[in-house]
Amino acid sequence: MKTTNAISAVFARSPFKPMQQHMATVHACVSFIPTLFDQLIAGDQNGLIKTQEAIFAKEREADEIKHNVRAHLPRSLFLPVDRRDLLEVLEVQDAIADTAQDIAGLLLQRQMTVPDAMQEHLKQLIRRCVDACTQSHAIIDELDELIETGFRGPEAERVEGMVAELNRIETETDDLAIALARKLFEHEDEMSPISVVFWYRLIEWIGNLADNAEKVGDRMLLLIAR
Repeated sequence: MKTTNAISAVFARSPFKPMQQHMATVHACVSFIPTLFDQLIAGDQNGLIKTQEAIFAKEREADEIKHNVRAHLPRSLFLPVDRRDLLEVLEVQDAIADTAQDIAGLLLQRQMTVPDAMQEHLKQLIRRCVDACTQSHAIIDELDELIETGFRGPEAERVEGMVAELNRIETETDDLAIALARKLFEHEDEMSPISVVFWYRLIEWIGNLADNAEKVGDRMLLLIAR
């Protein structure tokens, strides 16, 4: 009840603050991913479990905010944005946290090891995927200013530039994911077949962090275009 009342109070001030609060929580969830893999590489099982629990907790927090946003977002907003468009942005934001949870869940279910030859490539990919999520967070933080300017003018141009940078980062993550997959292919014979399968899945999911972050930016561009 306290959470519901808090969300209602926030909506009374601005219907967009909860969207930003949700994205901040999503970003906090993703920010644990580099630590998660550092602990995996180091063989720190206790630290790995604690970080997994932190990711799960943040994902649950994001889910709670999402459900409250859905319940309290007004049916009609006298503002230059459609309710359905905001809900689409919310869904893509939430997909980022869901992906982080999937990654942590897989590492919890199965004891993975990182071949030495893959470690640096893996860290580079994770770092840039988190960068993409950070950029999408910064873009959502501009939502209030976009509303105030009617999604026009210098502020809209500024956000368009931020989205262009996000797209550039996401393209880098694609290249890094391909490089990591190639490195995995080179060392498949040193791993069990099932481990190889799970590693390809993990590479895909890590890349999905950036893919979903890019979709957040793309939907913001649609709001500007309308």
